[in-house]
Amino acid sequence: MAKEMQALDEVITEQLRSDVVLINQISQYIISAGGKRIRPRLVLLFANALGFTGPQRLTLAATVEFIHTSTLLHDDVVDESSLRRGRQTANAVFGNAASVLVGDFLYSRAFQLMVSVNRMRVLEVLADATNVIAEGEVLQLMNMHDPDLAVDDYLRVIRYKTAKLFEASARLGAVLADAPREVEERCADYGRFLGTAFQLVDDLLDYQGATAELGKNVGDDLREGKPTLPLLVAMERGTDDERQLIRHAIEQGEVQRLDDIVAIVRRTGALDVTREAARKEADKARACLEALPTSAFREALLDLCVQSADRSF
Repeated sequence: MAKEMQALDEVITEQLRSDVVLINQISQYIISAGGKRIRPRLVLLFANALGFTGPQRLTLAATVEFIHTSTLLHDDVVDESSLRRGRQTANAVFGNAASVLVGDFLYSRAFQLMVSVNRMRVLEVLADATNVIAEGEVLQLMNMHDPDLAVDDYLRVIRYKTAKLFEASARLGAVLADAPREVEERCADYGRFLGTAFQLVDDLLDYQGATAELGKNVGDDLREGKPTLPLLVAMERGTDDERQLIRHAIEQGEVQRLDDIVAIVRRTGALDVTREAARKEADKARACLEALPTSAFREALLDLCVQSADRSF
């Protein structure tokens, strides 16, 4: 995929250009930080796996990357984050107002790109995805500082906020290839399961990784009052005192006793439970690939299942 990813970077660079200097500065700042580029990679892998090699695949790969990047800009403002991908967030460098407005620019540029493909089905998929993502953001806001959050409600946020764009990215590859509807649905299922696995691992790494490896501050989820699966499992399995400590930390967004909470999460096996949940989602994603013909691209998608569930950063 090296040549394709290089071609994608060229499209991204070209489409980021603006006559407004600050837009160029912030856009380049956030895009040049790198990242795994999994969502655009899914567009390309599924398009190739199903035999589509037209330039529209690069256009839509750039589109989903712009949508993702715009949500990062907005998320960091809402969450008051200061570190992402190993360096200061855009809002920490340029301010909240500029970050929100440039996030809006990236969203609108994404819609310009998707319109240029001139396919109604593409518009349907991405319009639906962006709306669901926005719902997920609001759901997550409603769940903040709630230690009584049900696991099903936690997973719903993941499906809306994270997995939906994975799902849309995988589906777009199939749409471009004019795949049969049942194949398109299996591609979309793969994306949804993979996205869920990816976010579950993200949540456990907040209590297992190191800041230098993660590229964000360890304990950020707790600081923001997010009741993620490692905390929910630890409360279920911990002693009364441990449960009260975690409840208080979630309610107040306190990290003064983060080391104690991390120890509880690890002792109760909450990280293992979360990792196993991610692997089950990855296994479901893997099964969806039976709908694809054998190819190097299908093998890459199989590898992505393992990498997403077993990664440590």
